[in-house]
Amino acid sequence: MTPTGGVLAYKNPMKWLIFALSLALLTPSAAHAGAASPWFATDQGRVRLIAAAPSIGGVDVVTLGLEFQLAPHWKIYWRSPGDAGYPPSLDWKGSDNLADAVIAWPAPERFSVLGLETIGYSGAVVLPIMARIAHPESPLHLTAGLQYLTCNDICVPYETTLTLDIPASGTGTAYEALIQQYSATVPGPGGAGLNLVAAMLRAGAKPVLDLTVTSKTPLVAPDAFIEGTDDANFGAPKVIAGATGETLLRVPVDGDWASLSGRPLTVTLVDGARAATTTIVPTRGPDLIDLATVATMIGFALLGGLILNLMPCVLPVLSLKLLAALPRAGEDRAASRRGFLATAAGVVTSFLVLAAASVAFKAAGATVGWGVQFQDPLFLVFLVIALTLFACNLFGWFEIGLPRVFASLGEGRALGNLATGAFATLLATPCSAPFLGTALGFALAAGPIEIFAIFAALGIGMASPYLAVAAMPGVVRYLPRPGAWMIHLRRVLGLLLAASALWLVVVLAAEIGMVQALVIGALMLVVGATLGFLRDPGPRRATLAVAVLAALALPLLAPPQPPTLTASARWQRFDPAAIGGMVRDGRVVMVDVTADWCLTCKLNERLVLDATEVRRALDRPQVTAMRADWTRPDPAIAAYLSRYGRYGIPFYAVYGPGAPGGLALPELLTPGAVVQALADAAGPPR
Repeated sequence: MTPTGGVLAYKNPMKWLIFALSLALLTPSAAHAGAASPWFATDQGRVRLIAAAPSIGGVDVVTLGLEFQLAPHWKIYWRSPGDAGYPPSLDWKGSDNLADAVIAWPAPERFSVLGLETIGYSGAVVLPIMARIAHPESPLHLTAGLQYLTCNDICVPYETTLTLDIPASGTGTAYEALIQQYSATVPGPGGAGLNLVAAMLRAGAKPVLDLTVTSKTPLVAPDAFIEGTDDANFGAPKVIAGATGETLLRVPVDGDWASLSGRPLTVTLVDGARAATTTIVPTRGPDLIDLATVATMIGFALLGGLILNLMPCVLPVLSLKLLAALPRAGEDRAASRRGFLATAAGVVTSFLVLAAASVAFKAAGATVGWGVQFQDPLFLVFLVIALTLFACNLFGWFEIGLPRVFASLGEGRALGNLATGAFATLLATPCSAPFLGTALGFALAAGPIEIFAIFAALGIGMASPYLAVAAMPGVVRYLPRPGAWMIHLRRVLGLLLAASALWLVVVLAAEIGMVQALVIGALMLVVGATLGFLRDPGPRRATLAVAVLAALALPLLAPPQPPTLTASARWQRFDPAAIGGMVRDGRVVMVDVTADWCLTCKLNERLVLDATEVRRALDRPQVTAMRADWTRPDPAIAAYLSRYGRYGIPFYAVYGPGAPGGLALPELLTPGAVVQALADAAGPPR
């Protein structure tokens, strides 16, 4: 039989020559030698079925072995192969006098390549098999349909049939010692002085499973292989110093780690020649805080918050910043400093409020993420109303008055500056920036302490321009003096805020329907006209109250809308379950998670994904482009993002034979980055 495809490359020709010669010398010329089937030989090694005894001998259980001899650098897989591969399997259909057969698995070894963790065997191994005989006085005929996968730089699947006849009585060659050699390495409960005494799940930026192991002799190179769930993957353990006589193995967990609490897990401990298998139920422990990682993520958060000021979706925020700074041009330094500090305090306080809300929603089991409040139509209507009122204020149609109790705070200026910072933060939430997604993913996957620390750093980063001016208030003197030109600037900035309100009405149309969104837009025109032309206080207040209350009521009355994102010639609907099959078929898949309220997403679509070279790459026959619409809440999309530690959008990933686990792209795309990722994913398996 030949490999299914691919070109074989051997790193050491001399080793391969020695191996090939050994195959030629050791392969028997007869149909089989003693209690062994003929070898099934390939370029990657050979395999046969062997028996511990030359005959049945009247017993009802005989010991067999599946013997592999592998070429240098090639491997086969354990019963739980890890992140890729599949184990050898035997189909005994066609056998005579066989009741059943069970494979035992010697202690495996770990193979770590480019972040993928696989488990198996290299060199030579015998898988012991306990075969129960139906009639001990009769001969045994074995027909074993074998399927297995052998891997090096490439993977080659094989199928063959091994046959072996064992007489009822007689003498001859047997393989009891060889099979016993590997049977002795099959892990058992509490064997070899290894004892697993506790298992504890700990949340954090990177959740872990802490295994407490006791041993009669010090551990040398311990490893742990964990079975019992398809919802999570486990990495290589790290040895942590434990109490006297104990060793703590810290195993990183990826996936739905929270579901493991209270679920029995089978843990196989391996330390050199020693191995033991234990079934244990993990408990939930305190959250894990990695100070070095937290410090790094705080740095990312500071940079992400600073860069957030430069994002194009913060255009309305820039208008508020200008209006906050210009009136200070004639003030003294102390007054300017107080104003900028108040605005910075508004930004930081708003981020802390977002942190508190994230902690509360996460504790309640709700979806948390950056900008997910824009999935709530009621929040969008509230923001449309606020933007409309701010725009009318800039047009000079009315003044936003403060209660008299606050008027003493610098004639209301301090509270106004706080509100400016808070409103700037609110408008910035549909944006993403470099470093922002990494920091947020770390925070929202961790505990409350990390969430508050990262959100505070984001706030300080975004407020850093205000803090810089507060530290050097003398720069205010270089701003233009107040004058008539400010009236025209206010009107221009009012138009920007009105345009932002109109954009949110368009977003609303995708969430509650076009008719309801148009009604809300018309109600905002009524609000503007009332403030601009109606001067009688009584009717003015009544009209405003009716328009605002009607706008807020419409989202509550509107039925949920079906998804509006339709398939196109280039972009298909998001189907995460289909990605694995497409990759196995050799296809490349690009996933774009977007939303109507995500301005960074729209910028990437317009400038990058619609660029000629990217369109040409996506239109290739072997490429499938999927687009996931997160405009409204979608648990499947939220779960998909959480698998990558992401809690905000945009998010892009590319899958293919060269990247079956997916390549995550940065929040801000470039045509070159997308084309390169598609090429990398189409490359050879990693």
